[in-house]
Amino acid sequence: MTSATSHLLHDSIYPRDLIGYANQPPHAQWPNHAKIALQFVLNYEEGGEKNVLHGDSGSEQFLSEIFGAESYPDRHLSMDSMYEYGSRVGFWRIQQEFAKRNLPMSIFGVAMALQRNPLVVETIKKYGYDVVSHGARWLHYQNTDIATEREHTLQAIQILKDLFGQAPSGWYTGRDSPNTRQILAEFPEIQYDSDYYGDDLPFWTTLTNQQGETRPHLIIPYTLDTNDMKFASPIGFSTSEQFFDYLKDSFDVLYAEGAERPKMMSIGMHCRLLGKPARFKALQRFLDYVQSHHDVWICTRQQIADHWYKTHPYQD
Repeated sequence: MTSATSHLLHDSIYPRDLIGYANQPPHAQWPNHAKIALQFVLNYEEGGEKNVLHGDSGSEQFLSEIFGAESYPDRHLSMDSMYEYGSRVGFWRIQQEFAKRNLPMSIFGVAMALQRNPLVVETIKKYGYDVVSHGARWLHYQNTDIATEREHTLQAIQILKDLFGQAPSGWYTGRDSPNTRQILAEFPEIQYDSDYYGDDLPFWTTLTNQQGETRPHLIIPYTLDTNDMKFASPIGFSTSEQFFDYLKDSFDVLYAEGAERPKMMSIGMHCRLLGKPARFKALQRFLDYVQSHHDVWICTRQQIADHWYKTHPYQD
């Protein structure tokens, strides 16, 4: 190793963990000896996206049928209607399928969006779905100042508490910032977050707030590959068959590995995307497929958190 390289590697503490569990992941010990923990996440964002009606400087650009959408300093009526499909139609199509099969879901709920749809809130409560905070707004926070992001975090927690009678214990910003976890350190009711895509199992970390105080914190990784958001990309999924095949292949690999080292698999869903009829067909086929297998734990993210806290508690 050259002196220059040595200097690069040891000049400061490197904040990333590139090793993780490596080749010795823990045995998850999922309930009933399950080979895989499978959870379905429905992102509810419609009504909380960027919009001049919400006081924003322009219209939304992200995750719609318009590839490469521009942002206008006015209402973008086409974009509005695409998001509205999710709340008017897509949510109900997906929710009713899960209800028919008596399956659980986790809802990544944007606080402003849920505030705008009491019928969705009542349905979530009726079926006992797990609600994870998806932030106060469906916005990019990368360049947002820490005071504003902290205020939005407080608002999101309080709104979900008002709507559902309890504060959320899970968090997923989705478009987070370098300050997000420092802010979460100030809210002990948040047991875990999912703003991470780098593992197939939960793992522990510590959070440090502005005062330098630390506390244990669980990371339950999420996914952007087994996620319908790739329908909103010109190089992503184009047909339901492509999405089904990808989900099936992911499941098959993890299910086989689960004979010795069980993992988890997340499926990301969006009301306005997977709620479209042709894409929804892939979801139905995949549910049929996984329900034909034994030793599959279809669960919520809160159930995974509870299991990990009990079975794999934090160790100094």
